[in-house]
Amino acid sequence: MEPDITHFFGDGLYAKEARIPAGMLLQKHQHTFTHFSILARGKVGVVVDGAETKFYEAPACVVIKANVLHEIYAVENSTWYCVHATDEKDEDKIDEVLILKDL
Repeated sequence: MEPDITHFFGDGLYAKEARIPAGMLLQKHQHTFTHFSILARGKVGVVVDGAETKFYEAPACVVIKANVLHEIYAVENSTWYCVHATDEKDEDKIDEVLILKDL
């Protein structure tokens, strides 16, 4: 099962909208830069660098610091946005540019 993803591209900005069904875990990953995540709907648990889960209810804005592993668990059906500064505008390449692969 995968979240339903929609991509938004602007001048120097990118947002990924993930509609996450309750019970789904978005896999651990990290970035080499700080970015914002916005919970527009629902409730999620966020684990950063293996620390205790912090829960958020919409609406919420979360700062994800550079170089930290993070994962998101949907407690309820949720809509989660990740907002990044990037000039990449190709949906097929965006994860290659943003996600650090050497975990």
